[in-house]
Amino acid sequence: MPAAKIDTILHALGDPTRRAMVERLSHGPMSVSKLAEPLNVTLTAVGQHLKVLKKGGLVKSQKDGRVRVCMLDAAGFAQLRSWIDQQRPALEKQLDRLGEILEEEDS
Repeated sequence: MPAAKIDTILHALGDPTRRAMVERLSHGPMSVSKLAEPLNVTLTAVGQHLKVLKKGGLVKSQKDGRVRVCMLDAAGFAQLRSWIDQQRPALEKQLDRLGEILEEEDS
């Protein structure tokens, strides 16, 4: 997986407002105005945050009449999970080694 794509996804999730938006959308699709309600930011700011989330493949939207409805996009999350799964063996190996070192110190 290209590092640039993971960088884009992690950048999108690196902002607390965007993470809050993702969390709200995990309960189901909603309009941009509904998404903005508890965030205490302008609709313009919400639009900018959505643009970053869309670029990361985490959110998509569609027009429903005069209302833009947003929903999570599984594609970005699948890419993130794949990247994490690729990193897991190296991390587990490091944790196993740390456990061995700690056991040696206890002996």
